[in-house]
Amino acid sequence: MTKEKLILGLKEHQLLEKHYKTSVLSDYNKQKLMEELKHATIIKTGSLPENVIGLYTHVVIEDMVSKKTFSFQIVPLEEANMKAHKISVFSPMAIAVLGYQEGSQVSWEMPGGLQNYLIKKVSKLN
Repeated sequence: MTKEKLILGLKEHQLLEKHYKTSVLSDYNKQKLMEELKHATIIKTGSLPENVIGLYTHVVIEDMVSKKTFSFQIVPLEEANMKAHKISVFSPMAIAVLGYQEGSQVSWEMPGGLQNYLIKKVSKLN
């Protein structure tokens, strides 16, 4: 499990807490998310540093095994649109990367097994 401390806006922290309490997660993901929430630095919503992933953040990640890159924006559930590369804040990928900074490595159990990603780029889109 990662020891990297997350930085979360209050809104993102509340969304992740809700997800933790109401969703069915694998044992690995449940334990990881619990630890991340327990040790996260929580700041005022809207005050996230530019290089930290939150709502409305555009993210480029790289699968550390296949070296494939993925680009998406994290949005509220009602704004999700896969064709526009907008994923729900409650999607497994968004849950995995919220609060992490550009350059971080993230492990998360996806439907296909444990995946490891490198966060290549983080940018805020207004």
